[in-house]
Amino acid sequence: MQDIWMYGVIHRICNMKAKRKKQLFSISRYLTTMVPGSSALKFQAGQAIFCRGDAEDTLYYIRRGTVKLTAVSKAGREAVIGLLRPGDFFGEGCLVGKRKHVATANAMSSTSLLVLKRKEMIRVLHEEPTLSHRFILNILNRKARLEGDLVSMLLNPIEKRLARTLLLLARYGKDGRPKKIPKISQKELAKTIGTNRGRVNVFMNKFRKLGHIDYKDGIQINPSLLSVVLGD
Repeated sequence: MQDIWMYGVIHRICNMKAKRKKQLFSISRYLTTMVPGSSALKFQAGQAIFCRGDAEDTLYYIRRGTVKLTAVSKAGREAVIGLLRPGDFFGEGCLVGKRKHVATANAMSSTSLLVLKRKEMIRVLHEEPTLSHRFILNILNRKARLEGDLVSMLLNPIEKRLARTLLLLARYGKDGRPKKIPKISQKELAKTIGTNRGRVNVFMNKFRKLGHIDYKDGIQINPSLLSVVLGD
């Protein structure tokens, strides 16, 4: 009986250590220290990270800032296909053999990225289960979010699309406090949600009058803006 009791104690201690290790695990720190050849790069707002047609041979991890993915039609029309935020990976196509980027990535604000070599990233994903687990969850969450963006673009009216985009830029959900978003023009917002600047201006003024946003020292997003997305 004593042996069984001792085994139970050891098992609980091991589980506690495993949980603590998982809580303390930092993707950014692990990638920086354990992936040979990784490098940190900084981009200013509007600066291109890569362009459509560039070689896709590296993976990116966002430590700070917001990244916009865009595609251009044969007629020259640009469409925003994704807004990426801190904690997101992108450029993962290189892991499955893609050779060229099909989209363009631009920094929307001052952005800090980790740039990871394809071969080394594949190696550590095989060797570190915790990183592999976090990476898979990260990609799945991002794909689900981008799918939500597509549904919103196809089915929601302009007002809801704008509100949803502002909430995403503010990283709504991290806590209940108001958030400031990266500096972005109404023209840029219009391109992001597929409309014109005039319509964006109308709804931004409406949001301000209703107290959903504030223009003091940038654009501050208040939690009440969520009611626009959830409302009928």
